[in-house]
Amino acid sequence: MDTVLNIVLVEDHASLRKVTAEVLRQEGYRVTELTCAEDLEDEIGGRRVDIFILDLNLPGEDGISLAHRLRTAQPGVGILMMTARDQPGDMVAGFMTGADQYLVKPVPVPVLLAAIGSLSRRLTAETRSAGGLHLEQARLVLLGSQGEIGLSATEASLLTGLARAQGQRMALFQVGELLGQGEDDFNKASIEVRIARLRKKLIDVGAPTDCVKALRNEGYQLCVPIQIR
Repeated sequence: MDTVLNIVLVEDHASLRKVTAEVLRQEGYRVTELTCAEDLEDEIGGRRVDIFILDLNLPGEDGISLAHRLRTAQPGVGILMMTARDQPGDMVAGFMTGADQYLVKPVPVPVLLAAIGSLSRRLTAETRSAGGLHLEQARLVLLGSQGEIGLSATEASLLTGLARAQGQRMALFQVGELLGQGEDDFNKASIEVRIARLRKKLIDVGAPTDCVKALRNEGYQLCVPIQIR
């Protein structure tokens, strides 16, 4: 089982992002650097993420909106906001939309590492939530009220990608990319087969029959909440 903590750092200030990422890597964490929320689906796909570190003043979708979306998709994920916005109203909004930690820049390195350590201990200690659907990425197992079922790595990646996408919707080409298809080998029929297999496994563990909907001429939408760890 992979025990290295996976961190996604979303920060548009290039030098601060690079310095922060290097500090975290020196501590043994696996870090993915992003400049904006819109890069999330393309760069992360279905890979497991333990902690998101978010700036609030991002180009495009801001950190508050991104935190809310991530918290909805992954109730158990760690979210640390690191921002220059120090007003009480900003802090309240941060916590209300999903932040576990809210740190005001400039953040001393020991404080950042202590905050991440605290989140890591919480993530390690948490037991699996009762009820609902739960994806354990490390074991490639989907759990629900009717039991558990194994997923392929591709199915886990597809399910995670749908759960993280805005509105839990993905365009057809995005699904194809998650399945390793490019423009030259795009195969809609193959995608439909993969989606059908994933839908059946969701239903087998307790999801409703319309858990993954086909959106005409658009793509697919996941219609149930999934807790991802």
